Amino acid sequence: MFTRKNDCPMGWFWLTAFRLSGWRVPNAYPIGIEKALLIVAPHTSAWDFPLGLAARSILNLKHTHYLGKEELFNGPFGFLFRATGGYPVNRFNKEKMVDQVVELFQTHEQFILALSPEGTRKKVDRLRTGFYHIAKKAGVPIIMVGFDFSKKEIIIAPPFFAGEDETADLKMIIQFFAPIKGKIPELGLAHLLPQTE
Repeated sequence: MFTRKNDCPMGWFWLTAFRLSGWRVPNAYPIGIEKALLIVAPHTSAWDFPLGLAARSILNLKHTHYLGKEELFNGPFGFLFRATGGYPVNRFNKEKMVDQVVELFQTHEQFILALSPEGTRKKVDRLRTGFYHIAKKAGVPIIMVGFDFSKKEIIIAPPFFAGEDETADLKMIIQFFAPIKGKIPELGLAHLLPQTE
């Protein structure tokens, strides 16, 4: 389902490639949200990045960005990361990184940030919580986006705001992503579901 008029120069290319490969977006991105934190999972493969670029173009989310370590932007391909919407951050000071990202939200009228809640393509034993604190401190909604390679679907959940019960919110996030199978399913999040209720 594509509900936005696409004015991205590469939109036709991504849409054609998307459809020829059999991918689809069964539900629409919420209209009218100019600032949000997208958490995209499960992040299991380098293929997630071009798929994300395709989805951004197809949904016409021009103001969607991602974070990268500073070293990437100082290297010979730094221009490429900037051209695709990347922002450099200092990852060594977690508190400082949260503040850096919150400032990005505060200094832009339109700013959507896509992050992996795992923070890595490796199998994790818990979600990182930096995204949660960024969303809460910036006062922006969180939108969960699942890349399901088994169904070739990009699943978009309704937005929500970080509440007072972080544990409950993280449990809800895991429940959403657990059944979604990434490119390498065994690196997904199903194992984080509690074994007993």
